[in-house]
Amino acid sequence: MVEGWGEDGLRALRGALHAQDGVALLAALRRGPVREVLQLVGDGVAGAAAQGLPGAAEMAALCLGALQERGFRGDEELAERLRAATGDAAIPLLRPLAVDLEMLAMLLEGDPAESGGRIDLSTGECWPAFTDELGPGPGPEAEEDDDPERSLYVPALGSRAGYRDMELFIGAVEDVAVADRLRIAIGGRGAFRRFKDVLAGDERSWSRYHRFRDERQRGRARAWLAEEGYFPHITFFVEPSWGSYPSGPV
Repeated sequence: MVEGWGEDGLRALRGALHAQDGVALLAALRRGPVREVLQLVGDGVAGAAAQGLPGAAEMAALCLGALQERGFRGDEELAERLRAATGDAAIPLLRPLAVDLEMLAMLLEGDPAESGGRIDLSTGECWPAFTDELGPGPGPEAEEDDDPERSLYVPALGSRAGYRDMELFIGAVEDVAVADRLRIAIGGRGAFRRFKDVLAGDERSWSRYHRFRDERQRGRARAWLAEEGYFPHITFFVEPSWGSYPSGPV
């Protein structure tokens, strides 16, 4: 049984998603436990299942079971996407948008005094608020940027959810001494910096925290996007012949 994801495995997942290669994604998913990367790979698995790639329906079922067991915010929205892709539910009444959930999460969880931004609804690109200050100024192009048919405003909601991520992670740390140090670290101002300083001495815990935090951030971004009427969409290129890949560990 694979215990966790190494950097090589995560690079393989990201590479397959970036290359829009469903076969490579299904193969890469054999390298670690699916439960740790559900929000990262879920849309890719849904796309592969919708195209009928060998092994995709089985992987979608594994993802569904893990999502139902975990229950993070955004997991139910992803579960509905997977059910629809495998024909087990009606397609959600949401519009597809090729948006990077990681980039969207950065906008959503930025400083309310400085951050936020918008999503280009034609490309899915996320733009921080400060880029508006570098725009063309008053005129037709500026008006198009503010057009709700062309862009979607993204509010900056602050770090409260990120603080909750640290609390939940500490609750899952098995080493009592480390958990106690982390609890002390998150008290008062500078909590995020002190928390990271404690974890920096333990590479395994550092990696686990980042996977945990990233999954929760993507889930929150997915849930926010669904509230706005959209879902993240990935289109895979289909090769003339497919290999068959077994499902990986959950």
